Amino acid sequence: MLRHEIRPGRAVAGLDVLALAAGYAADAAGVWDAPWVFFFPLFFGGLWLAATATWVNYMIRRRRDARKASTENAAAPPSSRGSQAMR
Repeated sequence: MLRHEIRPGRAVAGLDVLALAAGYAADAAGVWDAPWVFFFPLFFGGLWLAATATWVNYMIRRRRDARKASTENAAAPPSSRGSQAMR
């Protein structure tokens, strides 16, 4: 049993930010001479990949939850007795 939901979009965004930080650190240390415009496509491409991973995860969960809900609702409807009786 999982303790929490897996969020692949956040993992992709985190890896993207780590890659950006490593690139900036290498550029600042003089190990790698990267033009400053190189980091913009890397940043926005990583955000796009994170959004895509989040959307795919959402669609998979939505389909799985709808399938589970349809099998759970196969029982008889609840009684109309109680505090919310129909008139």
